[in-house]
Amino acid sequence: MKPHIVVHMMSSLDGRSLTDGWQLKFVFKLYEDTAATFGAQGWICGRVTMQEVSHGDDYPKGLAKGPIPRTHHFVERNAAQYAISIDPHGRVAWKSNTALNSHVVEVVTEGVADDYLAYLQSIGVSYMFGGKSEIDLKNVVQTLATELSVTKLIVEGGSRISGAFVNEGLVDEVSVLIIPLVDGRSEHPSSFEVPMEKWRAPAYLNLTSIEKLERGAVWLRYTTS
Repeated sequence: MKPHIVVHMMSSLDGRSLTDGWQLKFVFKLYEDTAATFGAQGWICGRVTMQEVSHGDDYPKGLAKGPIPRTHHFVERNAAQYAISIDPHGRVAWKSNTALNSHVVEVVTEGVADDYLAYLQSIGVSYMFGGKSEIDLKNVVQTLATELSVTKLIVEGGSRISGAFVNEGLVDEVSVLIIPLVDGRSEHPSSFEVPMEKWRAPAYLNLTSIEKLERGAVWLRYTTS
């Protein structure tokens, strides 16, 4: 059975999701506090966001003594929470097997380097294969449910991974925390982005709640059915 999936985003009034330059310290706690209310067993981010979380620049080479089988490698099957990194080519340099008190699960493709898999094994990071050359998100969430008994997941960014989950029809709820500012930088991504060659159709939503929060922030919640 597919896990219940929530996309939780933070956005300016003009739909920008990158927060650099925002001089509003309270918004990050507000984002985490609202995310915690969903009680998800795992939180999902793309490579760029996870590189910021990992604080690592690179991983040591030469650890693999030969080809490593392309089979799932789960170190911890009973973690209180999982940090799930969508990282097709294996570029996030983790320093340990935990991120923000969550056990790390790397989602890679079968084309990933053997050295990267050997590195993950050496520090106790779990990993799984999401496809041969591209990540199949439907397969990923089903594997997480089957292998780790995950029933609820929260997607927390960035815009490409959030857009991909919506585009694939995998999302049950969309949660957007609107921050009272206009960013105005046209080169910054919107909250949800899908490459045109992969775009399928608009996602139509049903509003379920509107909540005014501190300092003019507004929390909007929708379902997809």
